Amino acid sequence: MKKSLFVLVVLFSVVINAQQKGTVEFGSNIGFNRSAINSSEGSTDAGSGFNIGVSADYYFSRTWSIKTKLIYDQKGWDNGFIEFYSFDPNVIDSSYKTDFNLNYLTIPVMANWHFGRTKNWYLNFGPYAGFLLNAEETRFSTDVKEGFNTTDFGVALGVGVKIPVSNKLKIFFEYEENYGFSEVFKEAYSATRNVRSSFNFGVNFLMK
Repeated sequence: MKKSLFVLVVLFSVVINAQQKGTVEFGSNIGFNRSAINSSEGSTDAGSGFNIGVSADYYFSRTWSIKTKLIYDQKGWDNGFIEFYSFDPNVIDSSYKTDFNLNYLTIPVMANWHFGRTKNWYLNFGPYAGFLLNAEETRFSTDVKEGFNTTDFGVALGVGVKIPVSNKLKIFFEYEENYGFSEVFKEAYSATRNVRSSFNFGVNFLMK
């Protein structure tokens, strides 16, 4: 985990420092999330949350750039179950419906393709790493972080449009999806993967 975090921090720093070599856009955004868990047995009910982040986008040309983000990212799912087991034969084991909230620090590093006549539309794709901050079930407000892996790796895909407000300022709207490749639970009967989609709104500040 430490090595992966170091690599991502280095990549983020490279993009930040690249402003001396070409055009760089710094941005911030907020978005609405829908997330769930996929497994070989099916998908959970989607839960809702939000994300808030900052970004840096370094242009190699009018068409291509590399974009990285630092995101506080709410994932999880609804209508799951939490079970309580007792070794006392006089106490009945019990299971309760509950929602699960997982909060991550997510860092994607994506190739960004700009298209259209004015190059204001964009499509991006690339890997991401998520680091679990906390995990809670909502029925009893129980901390369940110990049952989850602390890192989440996968691929991020997005499409959006920028609307110029001035020479230095643009607002943008984007749709983004994350598909996890790593196990969510430390122990599970089948493979479990995070999936998340989001609708985001933000602003970009142009620097040269």
